[in-house]
This record gives sequence, structure tokens and C-alpha cells, in this order.
Amino acid sequence: MINEDVADGDIGPDPSLLLVDDDAPFLKRLARAMETRGFVVETAESVAEGLAKAKAAPPKYAVVDMRLGDGNGLDIIDAIRQRRTDTRMIVLTGYGNIATAVNAVKLGAIDYLAKPADADEVAAALTRKPGEKAEPPENPMSADRVRWEHIQRVYEMCERNVSETARRLNMHRRTLQRILAKRAPR
Repeated sequence: MINEDVADGDIGPDPSLLLVDDDAPFLKRLARAMETRGFVVETAESVAEGLAKAKAAPPKYAVVDMRLGDGNGLDIIDAIRQRRTDTRMIVLTGYGNIATAVNAVKLGAIDYLAKPADADEVAAALTRKPGEKAEPPENPMSADRVRWEHIQRVYEMCERNVSETARRLNMHRRTLQRILAKRAPR
């Protein structure tokens, strides 16, 4: 059943929004921005806190970071979906790949956004009409940024073990260390 208010791009009668991200400054900025757009925002900085809030009062909308300090944000998506089937959820991540995007959608997420996503992108994704396609990004990631994101994802998968990451990427360990020491390219 489609909520007509959401289908028109509006928030609808239930503006509850749960934001879950372990990046506290980003979380606060996004929460303020979403409140100015009419959402009633609850925040959580961990899987445990997100699960507790989702179980206590399942929201109409949710924005969940994929990787949190104490686990995987998909656990929160799954918990919300079990309690409320009409929740519109999106996953945010800096370590995106096709397999996790597919898994997020299977668990009930309606979209999957790469960080850094701004409040306009988040609000548009949450209120997009069913079947409506997202606009292509104005500033897509550069090839250098895509490479850096891939290296970071493999590094995280290897539990931040430089030697193992270098082996899996078929890269010299010192070269990898230099890349990891630099800031992310734009």
C-alpha cells in the first residue's frame, strides 16, 4: 500500500525519522537539516542504540549508516522491517559495493547513498515517488576517489591489517601505507 502523501513527495502524517551514524558531527548536522524539512528526528550512534530505538518506536523513515563501530547497520534495517512494513529506509555508506546494496534492498531499504550525502539527497531519496528514478549525481566520484574507496573497503574487510590488504590488492605494503596516510581524493 502506497502512502499518497509520500507518493507526492511530501513527508506525510507521520514524520518520525531515525538517523543512525557513528560520525557524531555528521549525525548532528543531518539531524538539524532534516528537522528543518519537517521530520521529527531521533538519533543513534551505534547498532545497539539504533536497535533499542527501532524496537521501542519503529519510525516511518530511517537513514542508517552501513558500518557502525559496534556492528552492521543492516541489522537495524532488518529490525525495523520486522516491526513496521511501511517504513521508508535508506542506507548511507562510505564503503559501497554492489553486494551490500543488493542486501540492503532485500532487507527493505528503498535506496543506497554514498557518503558524503547531503540533506537534500537524503530527503529526496526518502520522499521519492515509487518508480521514480533518481537524478544522476552532478559531481560523480572521480576515478581516484573510487580507487581510494575500494582500497578503504578492502582495508576494513581485512580488519585494518595493512599486510593482508596489500596482499589482497596485489600491491606493495609501503605503497599501500602511503595511500592510507593521505586524505581521500575528491
